[in-house]
Amino acid sequence: MLKKDFLLFIYRSAYMQRWNDHLRPIDLYELDKQAHKMIIAYTLAKIEENNGADIDWSQIIEKGIFEFLQRIALTDMKPSLFYKIKQDKEKYIELNNFILEKISSYISEIDGGQFLLRFKGYIYDDVTNLQKFDINKKILKAAHFLSTKWEFQIISTYNHRGSQIQEISSDLIKREQSFKQLFSMKELAFSINLRNFLNLCAELRYQIRWNHLYRVPKTSVLGHMLIVAIISYFFSLEIGADNGRIFNNFFTGLFHDLPEVLTRDIISPVKTSVTGLDEFIKKFEQEEMGNIYDNIPIFLANDLKQFTGDEFFNKIINKSQRDGDLVKVADKLAALIEAYLSLNNGISSNEMRQAVKDIVSTYQNKIISGINLSEIFCCFYST
Repeated sequence: MLKKDFLLFIYRSAYMQRWNDHLRPIDLYELDKQAHKMIIAYTLAKIEENNGADIDWSQIIEKGIFEFLQRIALTDMKPSLFYKIKQDKEKYIELNNFILEKISSYISEIDGGQFLLRFKGYIYDDVTNLQKFDINKKILKAAHFLSTKWEFQIISTYNHRGSQIQEISSDLIKREQSFKQLFSMKELAFSINLRNFLNLCAELRYQIRWNHLYRVPKTSVLGHMLIVAIISYFFSLEIGADNGRIFNNFFTGLFHDLPEVLTRDIISPVKTSVTGLDEFIKKFEQEEMGNIYDNIPIFLANDLKQFTGDEFFNKIINKSQRDGDLVKVADKLAALIEAYLSLNNGISSNEMRQAVKDIVSTYQNKIISGINLSEIFCCFYST
């Protein structure tokens, strides 16, 4: 069962500003960076898989979550310092002990304690096998690099006189060379359509959810999608889902709001105010998404059509179940926490309070796939 404290721990990433020692035209948050990273990781892994590589999608997903949790625990540590610590085995072990101390209590009960054991195994294996080639881990590192590079391209224009800019630029060039053995990186370098697709996904960080209301923190559509994906993943573990089902649930969560890059985040009251408007918007989204599908490889397009169409319906995708009802619950839980955090930070409004009340009442005394949703939803609301 997911704990309230753990969900709030994940949301710390929505406050964590990146590049905060540089001039920035927009605020760049860790949550958005991690979301972009996982979208890139999915894209690279699908290209590698289509080229014949044996991809372990459970490893891609779970190691991505492990790295996300690790990053939250380390808060604002500069990457250059973190990489230096990694080269000192003794210090890196001490750092990982600190991370485990901060996180263990939050995740000790997930998957019967097995998630914590796998997390421990991951971070300590990272100490002993720094040079070992693992395509799943390499893909995650490449995705991390590309999402960082995307941010750097934004801030470098505004910091051309900055003392660190040339050093960071040189470091990025060196790091890019370490991924040259990945076929997907070569494919990305030669395909402007793939780069445009990833840029389009990244633009969802510009769209703020609940934009008609003042909130703290101001979570983006991009960051929201990752939260929904992660919650969907933990729900999947709770119901004992197999790997194919986990893949479908996680990536449906990660891409479910992708069409909003074309329509913006239209709030539910507007969608339901006019009869048939919700269906009309959905049809328009799918028509516009067709232009995106036409410009990316068919193996990517086929998945994305499933992830963004009827995303909250249970169906079979790639011969495995997709629990759309659980992804919808994850979506509503993420919205509830967004409203809860704002209220808890002293930013209140009638609409925000009503949203919390409505979401909780919807899932009070409700059980889906054996998960008692009251236990999760009600802890974010008190009368």
